[in-house]
Amino acid sequence: MNRRRTSEGRHPAPSVTMGRWNRIVVIVVGILLVTWGGPAASAFWSTVSTSNFAAAKADTVNQGAKPGAVVGLAGSVTVTWTASTTTAGRSATGYSIARYASATGGTRIPAAGTCTGTVVVLSCTDTAPSGTWYYAVTPMLSLWQGTESLRSTGSVVDATAPGAPVVTAPAYVTTGNVSNVPVSGTAEANSTVVLTVTDAGAAHTVTQTRTANGSGAWSATTLNLTTFNAGTITYSARATDAAGNTGIPGTATSVKDTTVPTVTNVQLSNGGSLIGRIERDDTVTLTFSEALDASKMCTAWTDDTTTQTLDGDNQVTVSVTSADVLSVTATGCSTLKLGTVDLGGNYTSQTLTYRGTSTNASVLEWNPTAKTITITLGALVSGNPISSTQSADNAAFTPASGLTDIAGNALSTAKFTSATTSRF
Repeated sequence: MNRRRTSEGRHPAPSVTMGRWNRIVVIVVGILLVTWGGPAASAFWSTVSTSNFAAAKADTVNQGAKPGAVVGLAGSVTVTWTASTTTAGRSATGYSIARYASATGGTRIPAAGTCTGTVVVLSCTDTAPSGTWYYAVTPMLSLWQGTESLRSTGSVVDATAPGAPVVTAPAYVTTGNVSNVPVSGTAEANSTVVLTVTDAGAAHTVTQTRTANGSGAWSATTLNLTTFNAGTITYSARATDAAGNTGIPGTATSVKDTTVPTVTNVQLSNGGSLIGRIERDDTVTLTFSEALDASKMCTAWTDDTTTQTLDGDNQVTVSVTSADVLSVTATGCSTLKLGTVDLGGNYTSQTLTYRGTSTNASVLEWNPTAKTITITLGALVSGNPISSTQSADNAAFTPASGLTDIAGNALSTAKFTSATTSRF
């Protein structure tokens, strides 16, 4: 059988059927659409039929569902939504979560926390800064994505930590307050304040949780530091607001000193020319176990580190009763607290008064380094002492009420009798 040839003598090319041609066009157009659409395309070719051109159609990722948003603690917002599909019923494979500062318009901000990138579940938690935020969800299927959802109701986020609380504590913890140390302060209104109290090396710790009132004031309840070691006590307070934000601590310190001062010696010394007789320049020296608060002795003495003296003309008066009990008054102090000294000997049978001017003035001196009070008799201005010589005896001192050490521990008012004898 002869085959048909062209004029050039070659066989004709096979014909292309219409159905095959349609399939080729569908494939090419689909490739072009995918290439043109890129990752943001919302439609893609779902089928390619081998027999029917009309069966080749585009599928579309539906718009995302409007999410819900619940504000948590410390700037967290939990976002939830329902699953999205395509128009053909395929499930979305992931979601992109964004937040906006307004209900419409504005700049799209990718969410953070577990909402970062592509989320494959139906909820996540964003870590947002302070502000009001509206959330939107965009569903995705492979390289294709749907239309962004409507935005959620605005979520008010407070991610700002409270400031450091102000802590007010006494300078010293003493015998007078150790079982109920007064500590208070201010913080953000209505915040929760956690107060932590420690001694040196954190050997002991006490913690209290208090609530600041509407004005920000707070105070500790009974704060017993009896078991704490002597030395520095540290108070640290942190505030946490209603949104769960915790700020930096505010601090204060005290010095714990619960050692009670005592009188350790009473010494009479002859400063004049007649030993064993009371006269000008004789001295009484009182010694203590630790430095006292100078201002509690004389209101004019305000320095606890240097020697304090009263010695002006007729400023200091030393009196000795007929019972040989010595006391001091001074015009230079609005309040002078000292006490009385029982001289122990029989120096007079009548009241003696010593005062004077210039180098003859009586002197009252406090030396914080030596921890001594020295009383120097000035010129005799009234009375006559006994002329006979007195033997050394055990002098005694009865402190006035209100004397304390620098920390505030009270000196006992009990009479102290020197273990050693002395005389003028």
